[in-house]
Amino acid sequence: MTPDSSSIRLHLLAISTLCVALITLTFGALVTTKHAGMAFPDWPTSDGYLMVTYPWLRDYAVNWHKFLEHGHRLAGMLIGMWSIALVACTWWLEDRRWVKWLAVAILTGVICQGILGGFRVQLNDRGLAMLHGIFAAVVFSLMGTMVVVTGREWKASGVSPVSRPSGLVQGMSIVVVGLLLIQYTFGSLIRHQGTGLHEHLGLGIVSLIAIGVNTLVSRNTESRWLRRSALILLLVAVGQVGLGLGTWVVKFGLAQIGYVAVADSVKQVSFRTAHMVWGVMTMMTSVVYTIKVFRVAGASPRQPEPVLELHRSASLVQSGGAR
Repeated sequence: MTPDSSSIRLHLLAISTLCVALITLTFGALVTTKHAGMAFPDWPTSDGYLMVTYPWLRDYAVNWHKFLEHGHRLAGMLIGMWSIALVACTWWLEDRRWVKWLAVAILTGVICQGILGGFRVQLNDRGLAMLHGIFAAVVFSLMGTMVVVTGREWKASGVSPVSRPSGLVQGMSIVVVGLLLIQYTFGSLIRHQGTGLHEHLGLGIVSLIAIGVNTLVSRNTESRWLRRSALILLLVAVGQVGLGLGTWVVKFGLAQIGYVAVADSVKQVSFRTAHMVWGVMTMMTSVVYTIKVFRVAGASPRQPEPVLELHRSASLVQSGGAR
């Protein structure tokens, strides 16, 4: 197996890990939206059944809450096995030691998520449920980082022919991550504790403005990789704001157009769930952008090409002979 093919396979595995985690996140978001976190009073069993022996598909027509909660548990088990495979393949195919430990950190995060989810059920603690949701964004961001560092552009950016990002670019990337983390925390407070709505709305405006400024600042960098990543972050953030507005309408209604909100309707469940999942993706995108900024900032300057040096030497010899 050639080094290039190994890198491609590991990169594809990292992408698939992110996709499987997205399934787990979606089930978890649906569980919270439908208040199905205590559909089973026991863990790690489900009504006394082992995880894989519980008649899960039967609940689709019988008990929607149990269907969602056990689906979340099965998806958690799946991402756990996927993360084990990611660690094994990374230690086999990857030469960079810190990337190997990044894979271990992802697996550790997934295990901690499972334990948090279990204690949330055993203690019936909504505070742990909120922590479980916030930590999910952290683990998902680690997975997004794994996708980036195993990609071709990461290695190509290690030796940069462009100028390094300014301190302003680096600082703005950190500010955006911090704002989004606080914003995501307020969103979790709304979903789990029913408080923090106005803070969430106000900080959402501030975060969007900061991301817009970050996009403008990044345009001064010579790295197309960074400019593209900053633009993607802006587009993802705009999409999140749009989902937030939609969530507000389906939750509280809109008298101006005569729309009356219907509690627990398909529209309400869909928008609230999508807003939560997209929030995790927004957080991950900001972390990935920041990682890229500091990658380019720490890149070594590219050495002059030998051909150019040869031409330069030849020019010097000719000018010396002319004298």
